Amino acid sequence: MHPQALPTALPETLGFDAQRCHNISRVLQHEVDIGRLPGAVLLVARHGKVLLHQALGQQDPQMGTPMELDAIFRIYSMTKPIVSVAVMQLMERGQLLLSDAVAKHLPEFAGVKVAHFEGESMLLRAPRRAPTVQDLLCHTAGLTYEITGSAPVQRMYAQAQLGSRDRSNHEFASALAQMPLMFEPGSIWAYSRATDLLGALVEAVSGQTLGTYLHQNILAPLGMVDTGFAVPPDQQHRIAEPFVHDPDGGTQMPLIDIRKVPRMEAGGMGLASTARDYARFVQCLSNGGELLGQRILSPASLRLMTADHLGGMGQQTTERSGDMLGRGTGFGLGFSVRLAPGMETLPGAVGLYSWGGIAGTTFWVDPVNDFYAILMAQAPNQRDYFRPVFRNLVYAAFVG
Repeated sequence: MHPQALPTALPETLGFDAQRCHNISRVLQHEVDIGRLPGAVLLVARHGKVLLHQALGQQDPQMGTPMELDAIFRIYSMTKPIVSVAVMQLMERGQLLLSDAVAKHLPEFAGVKVAHFEGESMLLRAPRRAPTVQDLLCHTAGLTYEITGSAPVQRMYAQAQLGSRDRSNHEFASALAQMPLMFEPGSIWAYSRATDLLGALVEAVSGQTLGTYLHQNILAPLGMVDTGFAVPPDQQHRIAEPFVHDPDGGTQMPLIDIRKVPRMEAGGMGLASTARDYARFVQCLSNGGELLGQRILSPASLRLMTADHLGGMGQQTTERSGDMLGRGTGFGLGFSVRLAPGMETLPGAVGLYSWGGIAGTTFWVDPVNDFYAILMAQAPNQRDYFRPVFRNLVYAAFVG
């Protein structure tokens, strides 16, 4: 049984120009036609009503299967906001504090050290302060990602195969605890495996697997019936696939196998979902933590999540990641947060919060103008192009 659908309305009744909305589809359809985009599902909503929900291109370019509105996508890091909400739920229930040291809930981190270098020699010393739950939520815990660079600590992550889905969350946490921190906690914003670690923390605090916790406390209450860490066999025909070969001639990124049930339910990158399901989550955020009578979080907690927690802190810039937070952009507890009306190259109001997934998905919420947009695609090497194009097209259609 499917949950009650989000209401719909014509674009022009919600402050969007109908012809300009058509241009969103036209531009992306052109990208399909020239072979740069396999397919996509677009969704835009304002004042709680969906004004655009469209499927373009092919769901499986190898098979020639047309894209459907209910296609299932690997959302990678768009898992992070969902898991961050789970942590905030535990805070609201008095089961943790954001100021708690990570080691309070994951004792293996009690002796974690920070790596320092003298020439080629790596020295380990105790951090000036322990990393906290808040640090994990806003990527200031001193952790890193092996995919963003080749520094010594990142090479250690790669050699330990921290990206493997063949270990449990507990085993992942134990492996990560053997690695030194790359930075002093609270000293720099560095995109990292912090939210994967939050998945292990949710399990430790709740006594449930991450998947079970998310299902009972977020996914089922919000009616997100097609979101999970694996796609059941009878629904696998709905999985959206990328091109086999990168259309721009690069090395095509291999995507996770969401047909197989993983041992590690990765809090930072493991979920699959649909545009319709993710819209229910985003609409809940837009409503201050409630959807169709189901409250999963308080408005106060959402305000805390979507406020900047960096205060001008610098960010790690690597050869592979670049500046992930643009000028005038901070970070909250699971999302980037826009701090200034200018400075960045993209339109958007102050307070806009957003994130995306490495395979090509993205979303943002504009709380000032009360609308949000979601792009679902499996085009990993083209994501840095399609995300800003989609943002520009949606704002071009918004006329107030």
